[in-house]
Amino acid sequence: MRVLAKFWEKMPEKMVKCSLCPHFCKIPDGKTGLCRARKNEGGKLYSLIYGVVTSMAVDPMEKKPLYHFWPGSDIFSIGTVGCNLFCRNCQNWTISQAKVDSVPYDELPPEKIVELAKEYNCSSIAFTYTEPSIWWEFCYDVAKLARKEGLLSVYVTNGYMNLPAWEEIRPFIDAANVDVKEFSDNFYQRICGAPTFKPVLETCEWLVKNGVHVETTYLVIPGENDKPEEIRQFCKWEVEKLGPDVPTHFSRFYPHYKMVDHPPTPVETLEMAVKIAKEEGLRYTYIGNVPGHEADNTYCYNCGELLIERWGFEVTSYKLKDNRCPKCGTKINIVGEHRTGKSAKLFSF
Repeated sequence: MRVLAKFWEKMPEKMVKCSLCPHFCKIPDGKTGLCRARKNEGGKLYSLIYGVVTSMAVDPMEKKPLYHFWPGSDIFSIGTVGCNLFCRNCQNWTISQAKVDSVPYDELPPEKIVELAKEYNCSSIAFTYTEPSIWWEFCYDVAKLARKEGLLSVYVTNGYMNLPAWEEIRPFIDAANVDVKEFSDNFYQRICGAPTFKPVLETCEWLVKNGVHVETTYLVIPGENDKPEEIRQFCKWEVEKLGPDVPTHFSRFYPHYKMVDHPPTPVETLEMAVKIAKEEGLRYTYIGNVPGHEADNTYCYNCGELLIERWGFEVTSYKLKDNRCPKCGTKINIVGEHRTGKSAKLFSF
């Protein structure tokens, strides 16, 4: 569905300037921005993807990954087509790097998304699979309606969205997992097609400051962002700017898209990242994409007690009492109560 977009301004000769994300695309009449989802038509900017859903599933909350937000619960997850980054390692490249008319999709109103979430006993909705910021208008309407219906909303995001857009949608967003891909402009330029990583850090800092539950993911790619000094710099920033309680996921890379020439991340590298993170003072650090690893569990940072045990995306043991360690009483940064997800459904178009 085509709807008038937010966050843009007119320029001479029917040009428009989009201000939704840090690319600040200057778009001639008849053309789209870099995301391929917003088009200048006659000097006005329109979203081409309002209600365009390419992916929809009932997921465990841990798959987002969110380990400290309503653990064990089901979350109704939706995604669209397009992205404002061009990551060479993208696992969802068949939709993130596609145009709206080149992939199967369904066109659904916000009311239907909320209705389906409730039908499948989900207490929250995730905007995920591709970058949610590019269909801001639809996310806003869904999240606003979800709040009215007593559902929570989650952004799984690359963080590449300008603060005015965050400020407007903030009243309806409860949690976010932000993918901090590396701690250098060089990486973002070579791998992601973006000039700088600084807006991502700004997003994380703003979200934490404004009360959104934030967890970060750092995908460790061999030979690209796996040097100890790079990881240490990232961890130092997290402790200083986000605080020691922000859960951090060091995720294992597998070859995808344009980076099939890179090997999977050695588990030892991920263990090194967790060790560095703990040395720098991060309290909740995880290894992702390695099912059964002990660093997929949650431990009390004070006494070391095993608090939440996981296998893959499933919570197999939950020992917290009132979000406190049962052994020493330390308060753990957990939002919400443990729930056991009962629904599981994958939708296709």
